[in-house]
Amino acid sequence: MAENVTIARPYAEAVFRLARDAKALAAWSERLKALYLAAQNPDMAEVFSNPSLSSEQRVQVTLAVVGEEKNAEFANFVRALAENERLAVLPQIYELYEQLKSTEEGVKEAVIHSAFPLDDGQLKQLVAHLESHFKSKLTARVEVDPELIGGIKAVVGDEVLDASVRGKLDVMATALKS
Repeated sequence: MAENVTIARPYAEAVFRLARDAKALAAWSERLKALYLAAQNPDMAEVFSNPSLSSEQRVQVTLAVVGEEKNAEFANFVRALAENERLAVLPQIYELYEQLKSTEEGVKEAVIHSAFPLDDGQLKQLVAHLESHFKSKLTARVEVDPELIGGIKAVVGDEVLDASVRGKLDVMATALKS
């Protein structure tokens, strides 16, 4: 897996620079997401690795599946991947591109550990509160952790905001031991 990331990084950085210079970060994000989703399909994985197909045939099938036959830059990107037998690293290219895009836009990822599942309204309100606390735009990923008993623990980069019952109990236990 680490090898795939190493292979994918130059492609992700190149497409990111292309998208940034063209002021088309969102458009390229959507294109790469379509490729990412296509690459998750077992039939497409078979197309990517089928030795009886030429690289041009792989390109044509891929472009037809994602519906981007008309975009020359995108077609050239897919062609470069196919000719260098790198279509299999599309998921890593997409993930690396999204990281670069988030950094460029000043968006950080928040991992929210919650004792219970959060509905959309709760998540939206919580993210708004966390954005003001961390003074940054956030994208949130929720992980349910029943061991927290109640509340949440938010991790943004190397910062942690622990508002869980488990965290408060741990603080109390430490205070009582001192």
